[in-house]
Amino acid sequence: MSQRPLRLGTRRSLLARAQSSAVARTLEKLHPGLQVELVGIDTRGDRITEIPLSQVDGKEFFTAEIDAALRAGTVDLTVHSYKDLSLERPPELHLGAVPARENPRDIVFFAPDALEQLARALPLRIGSSSPRRQAFVPAFLERALPGAPRIELCELRGNVDTRLRRLRERRGSERQLDGVILAFAGLSRLWQDESVGAAAILRELLAGLPRMLLPLNLCPAAPAQGALAIECRSDDARTRALLAAIDDDATRTAITAERALLAERGGGCHQRFGATQVQVPGLGALLYVREAGEAGAAAPQLRWSLPAPPRAPLRPWDGSAQPPLEVASIAGVAELCMQRLAASGAAFIAHRRALPDMPAAAVSRCAHIWVSGTESWFALAARGVWVEGCAEALGFEALRPTLASALLALPAPSQWLALTNEEAAAGWGEVPVLATYRHVGGPQPQAAPGEARQIWWASGVQFERWHGQWGADCQHACGPGKTLDTLRRAGAKEVTVFPSVHHWREWLRT
Repeated sequence: MSQRPLRLGTRRSLLARAQSSAVARTLEKLHPGLQVELVGIDTRGDRITEIPLSQVDGKEFFTAEIDAALRAGTVDLTVHSYKDLSLERPPELHLGAVPARENPRDIVFFAPDALEQLARALPLRIGSSSPRRQAFVPAFLERALPGAPRIELCELRGNVDTRLRRLRERRGSERQLDGVILAFAGLSRLWQDESVGAAAILRELLAGLPRMLLPLNLCPAAPAQGALAIECRSDDARTRALLAAIDDDATRTAITAERALLAERGGGCHQRFGATQVQVPGLGALLYVREAGEAGAAAPQLRWSLPAPPRAPLRPWDGSAQPPLEVASIAGVAELCMQRLAASGAAFIAHRRALPDMPAAAVSRCAHIWVSGTESWFALAARGVWVEGCAEALGFEALRPTLASALLALPAPSQWLALTNEEAAAGWGEVPVLATYRHVGGPQPQAAPGEARQIWWASGVQFERWHGQWGADCQHACGPGKTLDTLRRAGAKEVTVFPSVHHWREWLRT
């Protein structure tokens, strides 16, 4: 005799139903013969749409009614956006699974005529009711958008589709917005869902909208953003066993670290606090943290577990402190670059110097411009270039999972164009490369690396020019990306990868 279907309690919004439907289908696939039925439940948070939740007394806005149904046995399991769960959960409820996390970042979508507004030097009205986003995002956008516009934050509540529709309201209407800030994960789940009609609605709403994916190093997300929490009753052995199959240890570990920091600050949706832990190949866990107080936003932090202390004697050489090498543009490259950009579906600019002197309009013939880090992003924005996202100084390879997202609908790597220097043009795999400049001449290093025992290489060019002066037993270090590729191709021994030179300097002090 077959067992009865599992009843899955969910909010009624498009996103909640899409998330719950995906969990249901995954469970049915992993457990042949199992049926999972969705049960819609109204919550207080869904009914309050005109007031920011940070200004409403109480908590459990999106979970109280769902918890009650689970405790009463009306449903067997519930699916929550993990960031909506309070830090203290009822003991009779069990966290049965935390599936693999979606991209935790925030993304901003802009009105179709946002570029025209920027050209007229008008302020942009951006919608968000999140205190965290209000603390971090305006300052970022004022540097990341061409024209350095003034950003005005407007309160915004409602379901995803309701928020996005405000980008297409008539210009001059009180409801019209120039941009909305949303969680990438929620949009991604909607984009992939065909069961509740969400994908078709989202594709229509997003068609033709400019966008920017916010970097974690300056705009970390809410703790647990992008993750789901699936709960059942603690005494329900059957459901607990079924849920164990979709639990992801790495996601649980990251969420635990993020929520522990939130707990230190008292928890709650009113916090102007972001904490996001991501796993990066070759580096391990990176925890981005930032908060804001009465005096404004504090400097962002990147927490990382340092490797074993350096060997004695301690004689470091810091390549990042050396005078910059001279560079020269390759003859005729600007015209060639304009042609290649116009023919490419997307471009990755490895350094701000890699984009030749050309009109911003020529750059925009390439629909999607991505860069290596935020400093290059800000430099290109000052030149009038619309940048869509960055690799957060972790290298192009670390960016590939994001670029492969169905939501972004970016072209295959073979249709991209990478702009870089002549010395770094090798090793891009299927990505076409255009070298736009080369390093020439330049001073000899201060405090030659041959005298050092711990060396930080700031670029592959530094290594290629000066590595012959190293000592046989030195400890090499660099950041991720093409510099690391250069050291490995050259067969350098004992290379340690650090997220940044600041972490290397911290390591020297251990």
